[in-house]
Amino acid sequence: MGSRLILASKSPRRYELLKQLGLDFDTVPSGVKEDILDGEPPDQHVIRLAETKAGEVGNRYPDCWVIAADTIVYIRGSILGQPKNREEALEMLQRLSGQEHWVWTGFSVHHVAKRIGDHEAVQTAVKFKPLSPVEMEWYIRTGEPFDKAGGYAIQGIGSFMIESIRGSYTNVIGLPMSELVQMLIRLGALRMTEGRWQIADG
Repeated sequence: MGSRLILASKSPRRYELLKQLGLDFDTVPSGVKEDILDGEPPDQHVIRLAETKAGEVGNRYPDCWVIAADTIVYIRGSILGQPKNREEALEMLQRLSGQEHWVWTGFSVHHVAKRIGDHEAVQTAVKFKPLSPVEMEWYIRTGEPFDKAGGYAIQGIGSFMIESIRGSYTNVIGLPMSELVQMLIRLGALRMTEGRWQIADG
């Protein structure tokens, strides 16, 4: 492992957000199944999966700082994950059309060898405009919904559907950067050296 920091995710969106800090890091996706437990509150759901992902990768690389995250869309008591097919994508867009929903991201930072770690869940309210059947079908045909929680990407083509947002924008993309940086500093993982962010020694 060439870096002291690992992003335990295959998400290109999380990769780009973390890269904007100018950090050197590696990506190691976890093998954790993103299961949904009946009756589990959304904040506990995302924290449980983020912690499990961080632990799974952290045990493989105990001398590295590991960041893991999980993002869901939550509306009217239901968790929306990533749609598996066109029918699921259409159902999600129909449920979101004209409604406000919550995007929850749980993130976890751990260093196994140091026995240091913490986690947090962040929520953002997002309001969709009313969508016509033509708009929903067109958006599904772009292919964008299929690897996104809730079946849309706020930073992509799906931005045309967003009427308003209350809270962290980067949280909706998949990694709440303000809260993440604060945690990294608090845990001693991140420090400013000669005008740029650096990862602390492992």
